[in-house]
Amino acid sequence: MVDNAEKPSLLKKIYVLDTNVLLHDPNALFSFEGIPIGIPSVVLEEIDNFKKEGTDRGRNSRETIRILDSLRSRGSLKDGVLLDNGSTVKVLFLENVIPSLPFQLSIKDNEILLHALVLKNNGYDVKFISKDLNARVKADALGLETEDYLKEYVTQEDFYQGWVRVQVPMVQLKGEFPPVLHDLLEEKALALNQFVLVENQHNPHNYKVFRYIGGKNFKPVYEPQIKWPLRARNPQQIMALDLLFDEDIQFVTLMGPAGTGKTFLALLAGLYKVLIKNKYQKILVSRPVIPLGKDVGFLPGELKEKLHNWMLPIYDNMEFIVHSIKMNRHEHGTDAGHEPYNASKPKGKYKDHHKEHGGQEHKGNGLMSLDELIYRGKISLEAITYMRGRSIPYQFILIDEAQNLTPHEVKALVTRVGAGSKIVLTGDPYQIDSPYLDFSSNGLITTSEKFKGQGLFGSVYLPISERGELSKIAGELL
Repeated sequence: MVDNAEKPSLLKKIYVLDTNVLLHDPNALFSFEGIPIGIPSVVLEEIDNFKKEGTDRGRNSRETIRILDSLRSRGSLKDGVLLDNGSTVKVLFLENVIPSLPFQLSIKDNEILLHALVLKNNGYDVKFISKDLNARVKADALGLETEDYLKEYVTQEDFYQGWVRVQVPMVQLKGEFPPVLHDLLEEKALALNQFVLVENQHNPHNYKVFRYIGGKNFKPVYEPQIKWPLRARNPQQIMALDLLFDEDIQFVTLMGPAGTGKTFLALLAGLYKVLIKNKYQKILVSRPVIPLGKDVGFLPGELKEKLHNWMLPIYDNMEFIVHSIKMNRHEHGTDAGHEPYNASKPKGKYKDHHKEHGGQEHKGNGLMSLDELIYRGKISLEAITYMRGRSIPYQFILIDEAQNLTPHEVKALVTRVGAGSKIVLTGDPYQIDSPYLDFSSNGLITTSEKFKGQGLFGSVYLPISERGELSKIAGELL
């Protein structure tokens, strides 16, 4: 029998929450209007095990405990506490129950399921809420109704990509602003800084790109003209560069599969804005420390040496940029339009900062190596762990692999952005390495959805791999 419960009326609804729901969102307790919520006692024990962690999971554990403690002032969690939304929250206990479950009760996940099964056997209409796919499979096998916790859920088909495609007859592309742009405004609401890719219906390689800037106004989008021999390879990369080079856009998210150029484009724009335009003091690069495959254990050395291994993709992209500039200079010579970066004579407001690093004139291929730029204070590679509590002014901030961050971690990073800074999040929401995140709950997707329509924000999903034919085919087949 179920303790502390009167004999329920037939089919009285109750939602039983799994531990992972509260670890994902402590406010899930307030998300089920008018429906009683049951929290198995074993869930409280599991939450207690996580409360000392310095992770997002630990923070949510502590927040859940604080919320439950505050509810005690309204009544007893044993009998059920009434919430403002008409729901009640109560802690469930098992007493005088003969275990009857076709799964090992030594596993706490299965003990949570037993709470739900006992409630069902006592006449309740039970729904088991869990973000654990296998727990939902077990619940279904037991005859329990079950579903994922889907608050602010974003499907893989409906997430904000930052652009829309329309196809028109060739004649519409001859004018400065195709009539289809205004037709599009009447048909659907466009978000500020959302792009429109207008293609020839018979030839998709003949296109124009526009960015919606509010009202009935669109801005034609062209590839930024820079002094380095690196160019966009598809319309989505042109969109990304438009956002990255626009100084009024302070927050950018770039999403897409491997090889689409997310990190490369962000690093390229950051380097150009720091070294050529002197818009920012330096580039700050950070990535979540989550391994692909089985971890190799603790890495030797100091923090900088440990970070080097996690930052190898940044080194790869930097090497490609430097190599491209070097090869172009070798083929064409140092022409007037491609003067090398002079580290000893910086322009703009950051001369004093540069002098502190003892900069000397750099000649040769026009761009130094990543290690040299780090030494001169133009790039810093930092661990996300140590960015809490900071204020970061006048920097170009690149957070790579942001799909492995929780929404709370992204919030902690974005709120660090100080005056004159720009932050760029890049990642592939289809390749998440964190076991506690999925497509709809990761920080990259949820943050993009919430910032959609803000004047200082822009997002682009890049679908086309430019890494190479093998990479492209592997992405499609594997």
